[in-house]
Amino acid sequence: MAVYRIFPEKDTTIWSKPTTAGLYANAGLDEILEIRSYPDDDGIGRSSRILLKFKDREINSALSTKVSGPYSASIHLYVAYASEIPKEYTLNAHAISSSWDNGTGKLEDNPVNRTGVNWRYRNSGDTNEWNNLGGDLITGSYDASKSFDLKSNLDLDIDVTSFVDAVTSGSIENNGQAIKLADNLEFETTSSITLQYFGVDTNTVFPPYMEFKWNDSSFNSSLNELSTDIATISIKNQKEKYIDSDKTRFRISARPKYPARAFTTSSIYLTEYKLPQDTYWAIKDEYSDEMIIDFDENYTKVSADDTSSYFDVYMDSLQPERYYRLLLKTSIGGSDIVIDQRNVFKVVRHG
Repeated sequence: MAVYRIFPEKDTTIWSKPTTAGLYANAGLDEILEIRSYPDDDGIGRSSRILLKFKDREINSALSTKVSGPYSASIHLYVAYASEIPKEYTLNAHAISSSWDNGTGKLEDNPVNRTGVNWRYRNSGDTNEWNNLGGDLITGSYDASKSFDLKSNLDLDIDVTSFVDAVTSGSIENNGQAIKLADNLEFETTSSITLQYFGVDTNTVFPPYMEFKWNDSSFNSSLNELSTDIATISIKNQKEKYIDSDKTRFRISARPKYPARAFTTSSIYLTEYKLPQDTYWAIKDEYSDEMIIDFDENYTKVSADDTSSYFDVYMDSLQPERYYRLLLKTSIGGSDIVIDQRNVFKVVRHG
């Protein structure tokens, strides 16, 4: 599979506005992450930022045991709620230079939870202040940004390949990243913007993740290519359940419904064909109907060998205890065809 995902070790929101008691809150276990800019009741510009970190071990494992060849790495956040969106805005991702504790707080905790990071402190209580309020950010070579307008999908997909390269090469330490509004939009005193995203503690199918993509397709097959859309196309080795540590190669059976006559000692109805080279796979969540991994001409290309067409899936890239559906898309005779045979499977948690 040329798409692999890992999920955050920790994530949280930090707010520049203290509580009425002058304390800064921790939200390390909140289900929602928030980026915000607004004037408070006194007209003072306030902001919030998202901090998140992925484990070094999981990043290194992805690059050393899964990824082959050139790759891209990106952070994805699904929007849960948005309001007062400007015509155009930019979100920036900056590497963090200091370590921080996630904490166990939530925004609505009363009394204020201070078990971990907040706008002023990196750790619990009133010790280990940031060198700069709002986080010690590395700006420059490892920055990433994503711009939006009124027609944009508000989900965040931001390329962090340069950050991952720097971490794995030892150029910087992995203390995670801060995602924030561009400087010109933070601490607004005349307008406001709110962007809320699902966090890693969500009970939905939309947790944040880092996604690695690379092209691992191989089209080295002596099989005849399927040239008619009057055909039977199915995934022939799918099981009902997979453990979330499995790597599975799905084999595709492709045969014309009415094969040409041929002199052979075996049934012509059992002869396998390969699908055209422009064939792609996708995965959809069965109950929410959301596309989890969409068709991608560069990264979800189906391969073929002398046995059949096929594609690989790492099950630990999917949320366990959920049901998923496999889809195929191909082009035959100038027509694009989406194949949905209701190939549904469940990913179960190991152990």
